[in-house]
Amino acid sequence: REINLLVVTSLLTLAGYSLTDTVVVFDRIRENLRLRAKVPLAETVNRSINEVLRRTIVTSSTVLLVLVALILFGGEVTYDFALALFMGVIVGTYSSIYLASPIIVVWKVRAVERRPAPRTA
Repeated sequence: REINLLVVTSLLTLAGYSLTDTVVVFDRIRENLRLRAKVPLAETVNRSINEVLRRTIVTSSTVLLVLVALILFGGEVTYDFALALFMGVIVGTYSSIYLASPIIVVWKVRAVERRPAPRTA
């Protein structure tokens, strides 16, 4: 299939959709870090993901339901657009929950490991 303007539009829409989902998760992590400063980062990230998981799944399911209707009944003109969005919403939802958040934990652990040991005189 060729890449037309609708496919490019769907890819740009997906970038925004995935970014917004990731910002929601990161914002919840930030709030929980402020409220629970003594809790380990991995536990805070896990709690934050659990708090936004329902919202993310409901939002994605609603979008996917509309996209299924577009794929089935939208015709040839919107088929590529809807199909690209359908696959992208699934990948974007997965990445915002299960990839972006654990990367924070990995970066923090590596930053602590690379930090030089305090010098003793």
